[in-house]
Amino acid sequence: MSGRPRLVVLRALGLGDYLTGIPALRGLAVAFPDHRRLLVAPAGIAALARHVGLIEAVVDTPRLVPLAPALHQPDVAVDLHGRGPESQRLLLDCRPDRLVSFTHAQVPATLGAPHWRADEHEVWRWCRMLSESGIPADPSRLDIQAPPRPVATQVRGATVVHPGAASPARRWPPERWAAVARAEMACGRKVVITGNQGEAQLAGRVAAMAGLGPTAVLAGRTDLLGLAAVVAASDRVVSGDTGVAHLATALGTPSVVLFGPVSPAHWGPPRDRPWHRALWAGETGDPHGQQVDAGLLAVSVNDVLHALADLPGRPPSAGAATALADLPGRPMPDLSNRGFPGTLAG
Repeated sequence: MSGRPRLVVLRALGLGDYLTGIPALRGLAVAFPDHRRLLVAPAGIAALARHVGLIEAVVDTPRLVPLAPALHQPDVAVDLHGRGPESQRLLLDCRPDRLVSFTHAQVPATLGAPHWRADEHEVWRWCRMLSESGIPADPSRLDIQAPPRPVATQVRGATVVHPGAASPARRWPPERWAAVARAEMACGRKVVITGNQGEAQLAGRVAAMAGLGPTAVLAGRTDLLGLAAVVAASDRVVSGDTGVAHLATALGTPSVVLFGPVSPAHWGPPRDRPWHRALWAGETGDPHGQQVDAGLLAVSVNDVLHALADLPGRPPSAGAATALADLPGRPMPDLSNRGFPGTLAG
């Protein structure tokens, strides 16, 4: 085992969660440059995390379970997973010298730590927790560099349509995605349909309804780094509230993101990046529901087409991540004039 001090970061969640946590991870990398920084997260994000840097290894942990003995007795443990108490107790069981987390009434060891705020954007939440714990973190540091992967000619300058999402509540109907794809093709744009292996059938259905051939269906044919390369090479992305939307934000690719049960004020793109548009009807619901959310259904095809027609192009500097060595440990900026509100559909 290395004799270097160790920093263990718990965020055993998905792709979007990892990407919204990047500013916090940057803050930790600047504050603890000599530590061996270990991210406790699902193995599925490991390749992207290695590409981004900031951490040295991903320890595969797909959910909240007791951490491996090799992670015990770290010098610093950071809870970027949730408000507790389960995540905090898991880290305390590892006997860290220092725990950085939110406070929770059921965990006495967290007394005096920052307080959780329910109505707060995910990016700002973790940067605030770190900043209030004496670790500066800048929530504007969302950008990552495009992976050095080749992409097909059909991808460059295309519109990426991503119809999938983790739960049925956040899946817009396939026929609506197909209508958007047809409209983009009618405007002379190339269109590709993305998704993971489990979404290949859905992507194929959308493509068939749109009149696209099978070569336009990339779902199940790219790994995560390949998907990131597709997003980076495309002209625009249209998707639901899922990991691909956060990839578009991180890579600077203009996007239109459809929100339903969850407000974009909590998970949407920053409002100071006008090349991203969040559409939301103003209704909340169960993001894990087994039926498509009524608020998501309230976002119409015309809403999406109007947003795409009005979408600015990619600024020259978008997606250009600053090198870690150039990232000072800046204090968290004033929150009063910045945020992540959604654009109301309709």
